[in-house]
Amino acid sequence: MYEFVFTIQRQPDHVYTDLFQAHTSLQSHSFYISTCPNRMVRLESIIGETGALEAATEAALNPSLDRESISDRDIGATRYHDLLTDTSTRRVIYSYLGDIRYRDAVATITSQYISDGALVEVFKQADTERYRVLLRSDEKMGLIYDTISARIGADVTFTFERLDESSQWRNELVTPQALPNDQRDILTHAVDRGYFETPRQVSIADLAADLGIPESTASYRLRRATAQLAEHYASQYPADP
Repeated sequence: MYEFVFTIQRQPDHVYTDLFQAHTSLQSHSFYISTCPNRMVRLESIIGETGALEAATEAALNPSLDRESISDRDIGATRYHDLLTDTSTRRVIYSYLGDIRYRDAVATITSQYISDGALVEVFKQADTERYRVLLRSDEKMGLIYDTISARIGADVTFTFERLDESSQWRNELVTPQALPNDQRDILTHAVDRGYFETPRQVSIADLAADLGIPESTASYRLRRATAQLAEHYASQYPADP
């Protein structure tokens, strides 16, 4: 298998991108599958702080909002969304897009050249979307690359990263999910400073002072991080009945 990796950056004035730029806690991971150029499915996981997550979920469930096109035009699709997971820190949304008029999404561009489809992963944070396309061979890669480059809109920047053989495919939809950067930072710092030791070596106030943030913010981020990890553990290893 081959892995084609690249990033795109979107300029402001796109509803979804603006939300992710305004709320740095938001992260999105998606899988796209398209086996023909006029339809595709997406499974998306969104994590973030509660208020930001509510706003992102509302936008993601909007059937008229185009979040797939990399060009200056809407792909012209009929969208159906279903909220599969709804917790205080995570939402998982299934989307079906049919009757696609313009092949300006990465998944549909790829399906033009790969008859049996390809798996597309997208990681989004702030204004950046990082794409990983899993392909059986690199035979059509030149055509896919040229088409994506040609379709890039005026407000989108495309950056090629690599094309390599792929021996491992990891994603938080199938492996433990990533924490937002601010939660990961304080959790890691808390471990390093002995917050979870018995007896505790530092207090929340100490952690907040170390990181230069208010004590209430430090407490909130650490509670959300530990709650998210606990929720994931409980879902993976439920108690015996």
